[in-house]
Amino acid sequence: MAVKSLNDAVAMQDIARRAGVCKATVSRALNNPQRVSAKTRDKVLEVVAELGYTPNKLASSLRQGRSKHIAVMLPDITNPYFAPVVRSIEQTAMRRGYSVILNDTQDNPDLERTFAAMVHTRQVDGIITNSARIPFDLASVGGDVRRLPPIVNASEFCDLPEIIKVGVNNYQIGKQATEHLLNLGHTRIAALAGPGGLDSSDQRMRGFTDALQQQQLTVNTNWVYHGDYSMASGDLGARALMQWRERPTAIFCFGDLAAFGALHALRELGYQVPQDISVISVDGIALGEYTSPPLTTVAQPLEQIGSTAATLLIDLIEGERPPSNENVLAHRLIIRKSTGKPA
Repeated sequence: MAVKSLNDAVAMQDIARRAGVCKATVSRALNNPQRVSAKTRDKVLEVVAELGYTPNKLASSLRQGRSKHIAVMLPDITNPYFAPVVRSIEQTAMRRGYSVILNDTQDNPDLERTFAAMVHTRQVDGIITNSARIPFDLASVGGDVRRLPPIVNASEFCDLPEIIKVGVNNYQIGKQATEHLLNLGHTRIAALAGPGGLDSSDQRMRGFTDALQQQQLTVNTNWVYHGDYSMASGDLGARALMQWRERPTAIFCFGDLAAFGALHALRELGYQVPQDISVISVDGIALGEYTSPPLTTVAQPLEQIGSTAATLLIDLIEGERPPSNENVLAHRLIIRKSTGKPA
């Protein structure tokens, strides 16, 4: 059967008649699938396949003034934290009739601005960032953030209140992780933190500090190591923390990758986890369940972060602004075998 284009009214009428719906419903099923029931959309798509038509998405996007693409900027595409986030973004976007373009910015501000320029050339309709930086020149819009192209800031919050954000309460995460160690009886707790000045790390450090102070404990500056959330920095950090004559009995790693590196270093140094030292982390990366020992962590809702960010961005593209700019999702403590009572 010859493939025919849906770029004409006759095709739409054919499908509508065969599916028993109106042409407007056919259009919605193909271009805005969230606006029709799953049963109706499936029926329309079945008829489309039977008649041998293929939607002319380019023509449709030109008529609507949209590309039907969204860009997702990742500071490090190799980081497994982003895998469930991106998968959920793609699933949500596809249901809404959009495709996803991934940009590995390598945490480089110049690359971020280069990829962001795709909005101005109409290659994409909006952007989801996973960095604290906004990849647009605010001076070009007179400092008015509301005049920026559609953008949603996920995972790592920027400091602009007008930008729509999706993430977690990092202060409460830091506090809860520390309280878990305190409840086990630890008082000598180290922090393997992220970069200073990064909002997620700074907020977790605040929660860590407050939890200690509420138990009349102070932060031992010898037991605070700032890395970059990577496995390599976790390895180096654990080695640095354990060199002191008075050593901590527990380490709070501010990210799962850093915790993987710390577990590796502690094993090489001859320490048993949790018999000699406990390790707790943040993120909830799937690999944490299979480390030795399995990693206790405060899990972020990674799939929900992705689906919420995609929904909010597409709503914004289509003219619907969310009721709140800051969307904070629930985290949960997963207790595994890397934490225990101090010896």
